[in-house]
Amino acid sequence: MKKFLFKCFLLLPVVTLVGCDDDSSAQPHRIESPLEVDGRIRNYVLVLPPSYYDNSETFPLVVALHGTGGSAKQMERMYGLNEKAASSGFVLLYPEGIRNDGPLGLRSWNAGQCCEDAMKKNVDDVGFISTLIDRIVADFRIDSKRVYVTGMSNGGMMAYRLACELSHKIAAIAPVSATMMANTCNPERAVPVLHIHSLLDVKVPYEGGIGIRGYNFAPVDSALQVMAANAGCSNTPETVDDGKVIITRWTDCENGVSIESYATHDGGHSWPGSTEHPAWADEPSKYVNANDLIWEFFERFKLE
Repeated sequence: MKKFLFKCFLLLPVVTLVGCDDDSSAQPHRIESPLEVDGRIRNYVLVLPPSYYDNSETFPLVVALHGTGGSAKQMERMYGLNEKAASSGFVLLYPEGIRNDGPLGLRSWNAGQCCEDAMKKNVDDVGFISTLIDRIVADFRIDSKRVYVTGMSNGGMMAYRLACELSHKIAAIAPVSATMMANTCNPERAVPVLHIHSLLDVKVPYEGGIGIRGYNFAPVDSALQVMAANAGCSNTPETVDDGKVIITRWTDCENGVSIESYATHDGGHSWPGSTEHPAWADEPSKYVNANDLIWEFFERFKLE
């Protein structure tokens, strides 16, 4: 990844409490703040679990990336990640992609061959996320060996790119309704992957091909094959189909890495198990709960 010059600072962060319970000590602490990176003002939301102030231990960090047209607040509001992180003792970080020049100012990430203005303007989102992770690790009690990335759609594509280019900082990724659109993928270390997708998704088709906004998306299987090859896994994964979900696993990989996929027979382009979704998304799968799968997966891995 090319080197870049940047300066970064926090500008009047806004601290709030998530929830409406009178006992504020039991509520996650939420911080909104800008960060200047490479001449751009970027924004993020940080959510600390209630247990953060109970002791001096370090906490794992999950970076959650919204999809095209989404935002930090939209992802936070709709997918139930705050509640899951609070109950599991994780810190959550919601960065935001850049806005496009259209009247709606839709946000996107430069995942390589997708999407929108972030790709067209060749925005250094890898540099932004890398800098942001460093800042959060420095300013909060974060276990730098337990930093994870998940993302929806374009955010999941960005998670793949980060696994390819920031493998020394990221312990595992969990893309949802996404695929790999990175131009190249030669990570320094193998990164565990949990991929969640609906077989009925036509916006980012599981089998690949033309989807939303006319992009030609790579098949999910090819993305998993690339990550499995990087991890030295067997060419023959274990596959089980119970009629609701096809579970595919490469388990004989180097250094205990696992590459896994959950492909549901219901749902569509959405966050499985969520109770709310954006207008442009589909009904979520009811066969799996993405949050439960993601947290169980992340808890198994850390950087050496």
